[in-house]
Amino acid sequence: LAQFARYGILIARTDPDAPKHSGITYFVCPMDLPGIEIRPIIEMTGGHTFNEVFLTDVRLPADAVVGEVHRGWDLAKVTLGNERVSLSSGGALWGMGPTGGDLLDLVRSEGGTTDPHLRQRLARIHTTEEILRLIRLRTVTSRIKGEQPGPEASIRKVIADEHGQAIMSVAKDLAGAGGMLSDRGPLGADAALWHHGFLFAPALTVGGGTGEVQRSILGERVLGLPHEPDPEAGLPWSETRRA
Repeated sequence: LAQFARYGILIARTDPDAPKHSGITYFVCPMDLPGIEIRPIIEMTGGHTFNEVFLTDVRLPADAVVGEVHRGWDLAKVTLGNERVSLSSGGALWGMGPTGGDLLDLVRSEGGTTDPHLRQRLARIHTTEEILRLIRLRTVTSRIKGEQPGPEASIRKVIADEHGQAIMSVAKDLAGAGGMLSDRGPLGADAALWHHGFLFAPALTVGGGTGEVQRSILGERVLGLPHEPDPEAGLPWSETRRA
């Protein structure tokens, strides 16, 4: 939502001779500075919540630094952890939109379904919704205690993103061909909400860290699996192929 933001977070390399996770500084950047250009990325929904942000000769004062110079990576990880918590609460679309419970209520109001495959998918949505509710309570309890988000934020995001996609997929299957195009069928007057959700749902496993990235985090931090081999580990950033 850069088009609405007054400030942005800028993670910038400030020491090219430090290894890749060092020498990075965390800045707060006013979005109205000269040299900042925001270009929308139009989604299938027709709207845009994501943007490309280009910075050309943008200068920030020293008081824009958050934390210590060259030590911004730790703060960036905390920011990402909190983002994953906020993106995996409530509704199916990163905390917004309908829930699995809303879908189940809709099915009940239409007399249910006798299709055994759909019934299994609905049952899975119900159980996953309960699992997510309990994980959310655990996460909230940790935050109340003043603890920073850990790997459980990634656990919940992986489950919640795929759960949101499952909700929208089942809703569209229940609506049928007519429900894809109009407010006819079981989706009724709220059809536009479900249509938007179905088109937006593919973004769930991309934004805020892809499902693959989250699984790598869980594999290393929870399961204790080895890191992927990195022949450039420990090298100054300026000497790596990414420089």
